[in-house]
Amino acid sequence: MRPMTLLRLQPLALAAATLLGTPALAQTAPATDEATQLEKVTVTARKREETLQDVPVAVTALTAQSLDRLAVRNLGDLQGQVPSLTIYAARGSNSTLTTFIRGVGQADPLWGVDPGVGIYLDDVYMARPQGALLEVFDIERIEVLRGPQGTLYGKNTIGGAVKYVSKALGTATSGNVALTVGNHGLLQAKGMLGGATEDGQFRARLALAKSDRDGYGKNLTDGSDVSNQDTGAARIQAGWFPEGLPLNVQVSADRTRDDSNMRGFQRMAVNRFDPAATPASTGRYDIASGMPNKNYTHAGGHAITLGFDLGQDWSGKLISAYRSSDTDTSIDFDGLPNKIADVRALYSDSSRSHELQLARAGGGVFGLYRFEGEAGGQVLNNFFNLSFGDTRGQVYTKSNAAYVDWEWELSEALNLSTGLRYTSEEKRAVVLNRAYKDATFSVPIATVSDFDKTRKVSNTSPKLSLGYELSKDTKFYATASRGFKSGGYNIRANVTAVPSSSKPFEDETLDSFELGAKLRLDEGRLELNSAVFHNKYKNVQLSVFTSFTQANGQPGFFGDFTNAGRATVNGLELEMIWRPTRNLTLRGNASVIDAKYDEYLDRGVNVAAQKKFSNTPKTSGALDVEYRLPFALGGELRARAGVSYRSKVYPTTDLSEVIAQPGYSLWSAGLIWERDRHWTFALQGTNLGDKAYRTDGYNIAALGVLDGFYGAPRQVSLSASYRF
Repeated sequence: MRPMTLLRLQPLALAAATLLGTPALAQTAPATDEATQLEKVTVTARKREETLQDVPVAVTALTAQSLDRLAVRNLGDLQGQVPSLTIYAARGSNSTLTTFIRGVGQADPLWGVDPGVGIYLDDVYMARPQGALLEVFDIERIEVLRGPQGTLYGKNTIGGAVKYVSKALGTATSGNVALTVGNHGLLQAKGMLGGATEDGQFRARLALAKSDRDGYGKNLTDGSDVSNQDTGAARIQAGWFPEGLPLNVQVSADRTRDDSNMRGFQRMAVNRFDPAATPASTGRYDIASGMPNKNYTHAGGHAITLGFDLGQDWSGKLISAYRSSDTDTSIDFDGLPNKIADVRALYSDSSRSHELQLARAGGGVFGLYRFEGEAGGQVLNNFFNLSFGDTRGQVYTKSNAAYVDWEWELSEALNLSTGLRYTSEEKRAVVLNRAYKDATFSVPIATVSDFDKTRKVSNTSPKLSLGYELSKDTKFYATASRGFKSGGYNIRANVTAVPSSSKPFEDETLDSFELGAKLRLDEGRLELNSAVFHNKYKNVQLSVFTSFTQANGQPGFFGDFTNAGRATVNGLELEMIWRPTRNLTLRGNASVIDAKYDEYLDRGVNVAAQKKFSNTPKTSGALDVEYRLPFALGGELRARAGVSYRSKVYPTTDLSEVIAQPGYSLWSAGLIWERDRHWTFALQGTNLGDKAYRTDGYNIAALGVLDGFYGAPRQVSLSASYRF
């Protein structure tokens, strides 16, 4: 038997070996009990099935079982479970997603701006963040890929990708029903039913989810709930798998309806335009809005996928999809009954995409991609009940791309992967922004922007990756790649106040250099993955708000999109899962990011030294400990406790110290009783310390607005599920 000291020190030695690139410790003990070996997770990050430890990419994969045990109910709950990931509901909405990976993302959900992190639902790109905060139900796994992914995915994703993989169609009848109740009036129901004909040629699956929860706060003006939840989702899949033919056809459709009310927030200062000088609020969620408590997003789409076998290790997919969403929301910036800064926003978008993928089993992908999207809306502003204006327009996008990613076996241990992507994109912005006489928005008195402009760009982005297999359990890789995100036009343009605002903002590019190691050690009981990256980020696209005085003497603000210049982002990421005994499992992750601007020009002056990255903590990490044991009433009991930590974060580009969230920790725990293969019961708790932590905010001095949006308070739930 090996000495206990070696067992304790081995993970630390292996971590050092990973970072220094030295061989791992030799394994001298006899083969371990299979019950303590970790499950091998399969991913499709490179368009073919590989185990998580074999793929030379910085990717985190969470299976359906892991998601249930960690109480991940929607994509926003992934924060803390993936290194270098920031993900949360955007400001006033339950289902609009804000996502950052390694400092790259986009916090402003306005149309006409592409997100920096791509969200994919079963290989289909979701072009807009509205409706992208998906409910987790009937899922196979979630994959989070970090770094540029242009040579493997249809729409170029500069910062990374979040891939939602729903359960595949099965050949046997199966189903499940789950019911969850909790504090704050939580009531959630999920169900799935799938089956196939006797010969398995025709298969179908239906999944439903409904979540209702009382508000975390109240609108003190009328007593209605704020920060509540009223969402429903459905997904249906069907497939034809003809026997004897080298093809299959699958169709799917999904729909999400979010009819929740406004999100509450904390007014963090007295608004100087409030005649009553109402004190700053002490609660995290209560507001006193005079606007209609209206806030909905309806989103969905459908897709058809033709899969075919070409023989000689080649296969292909042809994916055609359509997606759309509609949003109508009230945004009361001041949170008071007064009409100081009341905004009604209406968004709509639709997109069609077509993608042809050809994949070689030994490692190779060819792809052709076509995307056509139309996004638009209208934003009605009422400032002080004296200034009335609207932002309206459409942005039309046409994107064509060709990509290839090919693997070469240089020796038994050494592999070379090369990739190249070509993108040609056209964006047309039709903008009409006007001022109106009164709150009816029917009589225009001035036009501040009226233009129809088109911008065409093309880009070629390469990738080079080298993988070395020291042993079947010790693998290293080095990757150099480029990411690209096209620029566009600011649909908020106000050429009267800012004449240059009708000019386009420029394309982003990111050159990423990464070294990584993936180790499977301790006779299969320990997996340790690490990555070190160095990114050169150019023309960083930022959404900023600028105050100015209007022609009538009233204060106003202008929302601009600008390019910050150049930045350097360095970082280190670690992920670990260890099962030292058949009863005990430890999971953890950590990341350290140093993100700095090298050039940030403000009216010709380089102010890079005063600027910081938003939504990018310098350090973050999490540790989760699970112990399982036989239960007296039958089956197995799993007891889990976890903690996550994030250092100081600036949610907004204005870098307000009041809105900035200092470092904090969140605690969670759960008891899961798996009675048998049919019944499971769970008691779960998140944010057990009821920590108040800000995720976003508004700082608009011209309107006296200083608001902070907070994450969820302590939540405790009890659930029961039945599988058959």
